[in-house]
Amino acid sequence: MCAIWFMHVTLLILCYLMLNALTGESLAMAFSSALCIFSLLALVQAQSESQQPKIQLRLAGDKRKHYEGRLEVFYNNEWGTICDDDFSIEAAHVACRELGYLGAVAWSPSAKFGQGEGRIWLDNVHCTGGEKSLAECPSNGFGVSDCRHSEDVGVICNQKRIPGHRFINTMNNNVETLEERVEEIRIRPISSHLKRIPVTEGYVEIKDRGKWRQICDEQWTPLNSRVTCGMYGFPGEKKYNNKVYKSLSMRKKKNYWGFSVNCTGNEAHLSSCRLGKALEPKRNGTCGRGLPVVVSCVPGRAFASSSSTGFRKAYRPEQPLVRLRGGANIGEGRVEVLKNGVWGTVCDDNWNLRAATIVCRELGFGSAKEALTGAKLGQGMGPVHMNEVECSGFEKSLTDCYFNNDALGCSHEEDAAVRCNIPAMGFQKRIRLSGGRNPYEGRVEVLTEKNGSLVWGTVCSENWGMIEAMVVCRQLGLGFASNAFQETWYWAGDASADNVVMSGVRCSGTEMSLPQCLHHGKHINCPRGGGRFAAGVSCSDTAPDLVLNAQLVEQTTYLEDRPMYALQCALEENCLSSTAKKNDHSSYRRLLRFSSQIHNVGQSDFRPKMGHHAWTWHECHRHYHSIEVFTHYDLLSLNGTKEAEGHKASFCLEDTQCDEGIQKRYLCANFGEQGITVGCWDTYRHDIDCQWIDITDVKPGDYIFQVVINPNYDVAESDYTNNFMKCKCRYDGYRIWTYHCHTGGSQSSDMDEYPGMSNQLHFR
Repeated sequence: MCAIWFMHVTLLILCYLMLNALTGESLAMAFSSALCIFSLLALVQAQSESQQPKIQLRLAGDKRKHYEGRLEVFYNNEWGTICDDDFSIEAAHVACRELGYLGAVAWSPSAKFGQGEGRIWLDNVHCTGGEKSLAECPSNGFGVSDCRHSEDVGVICNQKRIPGHRFINTMNNNVETLEERVEEIRIRPISSHLKRIPVTEGYVEIKDRGKWRQICDEQWTPLNSRVTCGMYGFPGEKKYNNKVYKSLSMRKKKNYWGFSVNCTGNEAHLSSCRLGKALEPKRNGTCGRGLPVVVSCVPGRAFASSSSTGFRKAYRPEQPLVRLRGGANIGEGRVEVLKNGVWGTVCDDNWNLRAATIVCRELGFGSAKEALTGAKLGQGMGPVHMNEVECSGFEKSLTDCYFNNDALGCSHEEDAAVRCNIPAMGFQKRIRLSGGRNPYEGRVEVLTEKNGSLVWGTVCSENWGMIEAMVVCRQLGLGFASNAFQETWYWAGDASADNVVMSGVRCSGTEMSLPQCLHHGKHINCPRGGGRFAAGVSCSDTAPDLVLNAQLVEQTTYLEDRPMYALQCALEENCLSSTAKKNDHSSYRRLLRFSSQIHNVGQSDFRPKMGHHAWTWHECHRHYHSIEVFTHYDLLSLNGTKEAEGHKASFCLEDTQCDEGIQKRYLCANFGEQGITVGCWDTYRHDIDCQWIDITDVKPGDYIFQVVINPNYDVAESDYTNNFMKCKCRYDGYRIWTYHCHTGGSQSSDMDEYPGMSNQLHFR
């Protein structure tokens, strides 16, 4: 580098001397001198380029997405890091473009993505942003640094890749092969399999320099197939009929890619595998055995086809040991594990793609796209069962991985989550939103077959609700439903799609597409018709999630005999049994009282469905009620018959308390905004009006005490299964005992002692 600068200085001196010598010289001499200078400049430029170090970059570190991480440099046969001193967004742009992304979004100092190992290759990097490589940017020089690994720099790149950029990573130490990358990978089915969805079998092809090329199977292993199937959403691979493919390969011209691939089986994508040695194709275009690579993948249960009913509808798998909760789309969510009959979460300490992939494969998906930390998909409730999980990558279940039993110091703010690769089912191509102000809202239009051709049409909005809207948003990959509309006259949809093509839609909420829900089939029945009364939705990336504190209910339950003269406000608000209207002021009512604490553990605030204009003023209690039906308090017989109810309907929502560091946002007083902030809870104390069940007419015996939040699904949530709480209850006519209180989904089905009771469709 010093020699290059010396040559630049020497050239400047020569230019100065020659220009002085030009005084009085001929034009020809001046022209010759100029040519000489330009030649010398070109020589220096060529020498500069030839002496520029060859480097390769990669993103490393745990707890990261594929487009972000600690920036590492491969130089002089060794990987090292970059110091954050003087690093800038311009340098991040250069690095991200060198990695094949369109640019950088941000950069991070102080080893945000963990401390690296080995040499710190670069320090005080100064880029203008126009360089093609970090090696072109001025710095202290390779290996010259006074930094520690606590100063390792990280970058966050734009998720979009540069079109045509070849990106298979190679970890070989041979610098000459470091530039080899590929643009795209696919599984191409043979003609007899073209109509199969999802595509589970076919040739593995790589797009290289704009052309699709096959891979020679000379060094292909089952581990390579495992990785390929995983990246396409399948948990495993299987054998296939080799004779068919051998026969087909004999007829077609070969076009092999020039490298083999060497996977360990733990990679989330084929692009993360090492490249093997370069292959030398034979004269006839074949490789060793002359066969292109074929993979055959095993789909998970949710995606397996059935000859009788097509794709499986919403199913109830056998009791798993691991589950996902709080995710908007299929194959994503907070990781929860079952231990001693109780569901708990996983702490994100050491959480990485390898452990996340074990979860994904265990649940019938492919490898993990992301290993999420910091409760990014919502906080769980109950215990934290696993901490510092370490997996080899080949375990059958996450529970087989090594982990630390001691979860001390882990809170639900550190709950781990995953996003898995899932098969391409083509669901998004058969539904669309039309007429909305943005891509997240509009009238629901579905593609259906009519008289032998495919036509677009609307969905009947009769009984259309939030559960159906959730399935639509999931099918479109647009997150959670935020609203379900039964009138869409304000959205000018496609006039050619006004006719109703689907009616009687009734979903359970677990379906992957609208046709999997119950519906009328070919016999459409929609009294109001489509058009302005067609079904519509709006979707959102995030949603709230309400959970009742079951332990507090159990701890605060007691009986009170209260005179009627002290219950007039409660009587006006229908908080007593119907027989109370016949009693005089001197009579008493027996009340089962308790406190309720409703937490919002989701990703967005819980807001009432109705605006201020529709809230109801209650003179007795001197505040507005923003939700008319928010909770049900019921006492049930052991067979599920309702024996008494609290009639607790109208609610005033506010932040009573919040987790440390979170500010209250909602307050009922003075006609304030109402809702529950993420990380806060609304507490209704046992000693306030209507926080009870009127059991005056109930006979002694054993009962089930039940509380249901948001029973009519009026407001969207990320998880409705945890919206109810049940307790066992014994009443002897004088005293009452409540025990074994738990929220829905918090325990295994084997331990659920309330058969047939759930907050599902029969409540709607």
